[in-house]
Amino acid sequence: MTEQIRRFQPEDFDQIHRLNEQEGWQDLVAEKERTRHAWINANAAYVLESGGQVLAYVRALTDGFVTTYVCELLVSHEARMQGYGQQLLDHLQLTYPTRIDLLATRQAASFYEQQEFRAFHGFRKSR
Repeated sequence: MTEQIRRFQPEDFDQIHRLNEQEGWQDLVAEKERTRHAWINANAAYVLESGGQVLAYVRALTDGFVTTYVCELLVSHEARMQGYGQQLLDHLQLTYPTRIDLLATRQAASFYEQQEFRAFHGFRKSR
């Protein structure tokens, strides 16, 4: 089957939630309804799917002119190393020709460096 990137639809959320569970993203899992609303209200939310199965996703916020901020980028365990994360980031860059900012874990740093992102200092305050 052929993979395609398309806009998030509300009926995709159950698969996204399962991917979050598999990845161990406990905050997103524990706050399921808040996470659902975040997806519905994001102005840049895409899934990469094949045969109705969500293999990867990106949720971002953008002003469309200066900055696109990636909130989450996740590729399912079984679909990794096939370029899907890069395809989603490329899709964002083509759709919103802005700078892309994001936070990443140390484990993901090499992936973003390969995509020509550079590290910069940032801060976060959680509720």
